Amino acid sequence: MARDNSNSELFHRRALLKAATLGGGAAVAHLFAGAGTAEAAEQESMSGRGMPSPKIKDLKFIEVGVPDYPECAIIKVITDQPGLYGYGCATLTRPGGRSKLVGGMVDDYLKPMVLGRPADRIDFIWQLAWMSSYYKNDNIQNAAIGGLTDALWDIKGRLANMPVYQLAGGKQRDAAEYYLHTGGKDLIGGVQKQMAETGCRNYLMSLGPQIGATNTAFGQPKFDDGVIAYDQDKATRATLADFELFRKSLPPELGLMIDVHSALDPVRATQYAKDCEQFKMVYVEDLLTAKDESHYKVIRALTSTPLSIGEVWNNPAEWQPLVEQQLIDYIRCHVSHIGGFSAARKVAALADAYAVRFAWHASPNSPVGHMTNLTLDLTQSNFGIHEHVPYPKIIQDIFKGHLETKNGFAWVSEKPGWGMEIDEALASKYPLKLEHPNEVRTPDGAIRDGDG
Repeated sequence: MARDNSNSELFHRRALLKAATLGGGAAVAHLFAGAGTAEAAEQESMSGRGMPSPKIKDLKFIEVGVPDYPECAIIKVITDQPGLYGYGCATLTRPGGRSKLVGGMVDDYLKPMVLGRPADRIDFIWQLAWMSSYYKNDNIQNAAIGGLTDALWDIKGRLANMPVYQLAGGKQRDAAEYYLHTGGKDLIGGVQKQMAETGCRNYLMSLGPQIGATNTAFGQPKFDDGVIAYDQDKATRATLADFELFRKSLPPELGLMIDVHSALDPVRATQYAKDCEQFKMVYVEDLLTAKDESHYKVIRALTSTPLSIGEVWNNPAEWQPLVEQQLIDYIRCHVSHIGGFSAARKVAALADAYAVRFAWHASPNSPVGHMTNLTLDLTQSNFGIHEHVPYPKIIQDIFKGHLETKNGFAWVSEKPGWGMEIDEALASKYPLKLEHPNEVRTPDGAIRDGDG
């Protein structure tokens, strides 16, 4: 149960709901028939006020650093009503996400600000937390705000005894088609195995450092600090060869994507988008960094390859012009990076006005964050595709009630709130580790953008 109730309180709540369906004097007469005059007056007054709002009693930062699974973080909001609490995802992308800093933001800044405030005023608390800082739109602050307010959505769903998707207007679709990550030496065999096991029809490859690994200027496989050298041209040649094999060997209806991780300079990125056109991609993701965003206008003019951006762009000043000028096809923010469920609904609505779809980033993410993404997928009209990362057993043991996948589609929980419970004792055995810094270097030793 989400909260403890006495039998009389449960009866009173059910009676209020029943009375609300009758309306006016008939409702009051039905509800309070046989009650004493003083008691009836008090109960009539209560029926006009509604149930008392729960207050925020405490915030807790939950770390989950399970080996061989992306690290994730959760904010738990505990209310003053026994057994009533909620969870929200505050996970940052890695490497270089600085996830442990979110805990300091929660404990030192958010908690003193929100304790004692009504837990049902979600948008008010979002604005309070966001406006409280003179400097805005950094990923750490946004993740903390998103985790806090997403936990309040969970609480509201538990109070209403409804999944959050019902509070957001209900489903526009029954389930969300998803994609899986693939690659490696046995590309075709790997995809065939995934298809047989999951029914998934969409696959994403990565233009990661290992694909472009080369010798340093000194002829060594690594630099002194252990980082490999990255050759942009080697990486693009390798993935284009993989695309050709993919299209030649697998059914034509399979969707194909590539995550570039902002690892190409503008000239190479433009040529790469043109080269990808022949393979009929679902999209090419994160071709460029935020500082190079003006080049999307050039790329859009030269190719019809669908484009997506967003996983490391948390400031609207970065991505909003691309949406409004229709220079991209998918907005792909990491939901906690932009401030959680409330903020993502606004982003989706803005994108919808310009015929841009969304495909929220989800690796790394917690199962709570995946459920948040899926709720957005099902309730917003301009959904594109869902990113899914299968859960190892230890994650399934920690996060109870995670989303289900079947025949290439993801299905949302029908339980109240996000529909999830966390084994906090088990999670406490897996704290976040100090992640290695993001580092990508060219063969001559220079540092450049990309996913290290």
